[in-house]
Amino acid sequence: MGVRAEVTAQRIVCVTQINIQARALCVNPDKTLRYRPGMKIIDLEPGDTRLENDLLPVLLELRPHLTPELFREVYEAGHPQGLRFSAAYADDGRCVGAAGWRIISTTSSLRKLYIDDLVTAAATRSTGVGHALVEHLDGHARAAGCHELDLDSGTHRTGAHRFYLRERFDIVAFHFARPLTAPEDAS
Repeated sequence: MGVRAEVTAQRIVCVTQINIQARALCVNPDKTLRYRPGMKIIDLEPGDTRLENDLLPVLLELRPHLTPELFREVYEAGHPQGLRFSAAYADDGRCVGAAGWRIISTTSSLRKLYIDDLVTAAATRSTGVGHALVEHLDGHARAAGCHELDLDSGTHRTGAHRFYLRERFDIVAFHFARPLTAPEDAS
């Protein structure tokens, strides 16, 4: 069996299958996707205690400036704008990956899924968690009629860049930012 077939075979068979552009994804009634034995990805809704208890500690590895209060404020303001969070869980119940994302319409790509945050817990990097999260987001994007997945990554994150290139992301633009406040004034 080839490597690709083996990875596909490792996905757990789920209750319902949705065919998205000739690509079947397994979706469970509890809004989880299961990838390798024991790992599942759950889309967390506002007010879910797992946002702060499970997802935030992983997200802090990427966004160390966040506090629980600031995270709640950002999600409260961002959810009406489309901000969503998905959490990847290992078979022992630990959150091992987090993704913050939104579907947006733009003149450049019409409709896209923009990934605000994508992080795998340091102890579980290179175990397929990041790939599973990207596939999960790909499924959401295809179901919503998006034309692309899109993200920004800091220039110093070379390990992440290698991962994104392996996941078939292309470097298509420069991202420019103009600070309006000092970081300590932003909160």
